[in-house]
Amino acid sequence: MCGIAGYCGAVSVSQDGTSLLRQMIRAIAHRGPDENGTYVADGAGLGHMRLSIVGLTDGQQPMESASGNLVISYNGEVFNYVELRDDLIAQGHRFRTGSDTEVILHLYEEMGPDCVKKLNGDFAFALWDKKRRRMMLARDRMGVRPLFYTWHEGTFFFASEIKALLRVPGMTAEIDPYALDQIFTLWTPIAPRTMFKGISELRPAHLMIVEDQRVKTTPYWNLDYPDRDSVSAGRSESDVSEELRHLLTDATRIRLRADVPVGSYLSGGLDSSVVSAIAARIVPDQLRTFSIGFDTVEHDETAFQMQMVEALGTRHSSLSCSKSDIATIFPAVVEHTERPILRTAPAPLYLLSHLAHSEGYKVVLTGEGADEVFAGYDIFREAKVRRFCARQPQSRIRPHLFRKLYPYLPGLKQQTPEYLAAFFGAGVDGLDDPLHSHRPRFRGTAATKMFFSPELRDALKGYDATEDLASGLPKDYARWHPLHQAQYLETSLLLPGYILCCQSDRMAMAHGLEGRFPFLDHRLVEFASRVPVGMKLKGLGEKHILKQATRDLVPASITARQKQPYRAPDSQSFTADGLPDYVREHMGSDAIADTGLFNAPAVAKLLEKCTRNAPTGYRDDSAFVGILSTQLWHQKFTNQTNRQTVAAA
Repeated sequence: MCGIAGYCGAVSVSQDGTSLLRQMIRAIAHRGPDENGTYVADGAGLGHMRLSIVGLTDGQQPMESASGNLVISYNGEVFNYVELRDDLIAQGHRFRTGSDTEVILHLYEEMGPDCVKKLNGDFAFALWDKKRRRMMLARDRMGVRPLFYTWHEGTFFFASEIKALLRVPGMTAEIDPYALDQIFTLWTPIAPRTMFKGISELRPAHLMIVEDQRVKTTPYWNLDYPDRDSVSAGRSESDVSEELRHLLTDATRIRLRADVPVGSYLSGGLDSSVVSAIAARIVPDQLRTFSIGFDTVEHDETAFQMQMVEALGTRHSSLSCSKSDIATIFPAVVEHTERPILRTAPAPLYLLSHLAHSEGYKVVLTGEGADEVFAGYDIFREAKVRRFCARQPQSRIRPHLFRKLYPYLPGLKQQTPEYLAAFFGAGVDGLDDPLHSHRPRFRGTAATKMFFSPELRDALKGYDATEDLASGLPKDYARWHPLHQAQYLETSLLLPGYILCCQSDRMAMAHGLEGRFPFLDHRLVEFASRVPVGMKLKGLGEKHILKQATRDLVPASITARQKQPYRAPDSQSFTADGLPDYVREHMGSDAIADTGLFNAPAVAKLLEKCTRNAPTGYRDDSAFVGILSTQLWHQKFTNQTNRQTVAAA
């Protein structure tokens, strides 16, 4: 894992390429605290901050090919580099290092840009082809590693994080109001849009070729599902379970490849428990595990974490996160996410990453991706019940199923069937709506936009983020099963845009820590897309086939427990022990009015409500965290009032 930066084209005569690159990579030094390097040629430059994990003594970057015709700056890991290296040696290639970086250079010599199709890994890299005067950018299939780009004064710039681009002389940070609207509706901007006007994100599974001042962007892989009416091959559940177990074991095995120790996160849920259990069987020494708990009962999973520690016999470290801890580190969290967020959930993971780093670890395995790939989220089950209720809208029996979905929400137990149906929007959305599964979430989140200022509303001119999302869906989307449609929305939008970005890569790399995700091995993702829907969501039982395939790895209490989504205290984190000074400052009427994005009187009422610890729901919590993080983002990254910026949008 590392941080990369670079340019393609001429740089200003007042700024030589080497010093420019050093400024850019210095802004992302947290991503690679071990080493740094630069490469400058006529018309191109590459910078690199290194977190050394593979090829400790000979993997320095930017790395040139033996011929000197190719240079690469690379962030991430190629987990199948051993097999690729052997194949290349058999074809006559000679290697000077033991790093996975050199494998990409040789593979490019053989295949050109198509080399990315051979890579199994989490990566974002830039490769300069001297002969062709071509800069190639690539990003991994699932969007684990970030990569951003922009044009400035005729030169193309790119970097792992936007803060590096803002070091380019003359670059200014301006808000993109449509990105803010998307965050306050969908939780994330729709790539390639970012919060910064004029700065874009390379989409997952995409290549970009910059040549002769022209840019061509193409996908090299697509997330796909079979037609809903396609006939199943008729494989038995035991056969599917066996293949799943084999793929997951191999995905974990190759993600343990490193020249440094690899640890594992334990959340107390099924996914991280399974990954840790597989890893514990593979590593020759006792596995090191890390977890975080909470001092709030509704969020804490410590008891389940300790069950897994006892079952696996791991060497374990944990910490407890309080509300005041979240409030204290929240400004740093926003600085690293580089975008507003509607939940405080990234903050405890920031602390957990610091714990692993402080214990001397650079790499951890995690369970992210299993819920998207094997249909584990409540939203999948809820969508199934909503469709079931919509088929008999007059039924007073069917809405009772909603209670089974959320046993941790006691307020639902005493509600009438009519209330339950109305609350969950059963029958509200047409069954042919491509966003049917996610409409309740999008409506609930979009309610936070009642706090938008009149100026921001005028700038948006009635813009609808959900229409933007629906217009970009794949051409075969309508032919997929409704569960697969819902999985696609989670996997292609929220996973890279929020889970991997804000909760995973940014929180880990803030402390020079690399997260690895066996469930996001593209072989496993492709396999899971073909698993019959009834094996993933069996009745209302989530991740059925995963549980069947791994039932011997974890205690029955872990497999059978009701899924508890990862959450953290939201507005309460900032009000429980008295309002921190920075919250009072950034959410005060003067600061709100100066920024120009939110309605100052409405925010004042929200602040007063939360401060007196009145009961808050989803809308108030999302609005509080969203407004605060937006104000912090604005203060950190812009130097002008947003009232002026919005008016010019």
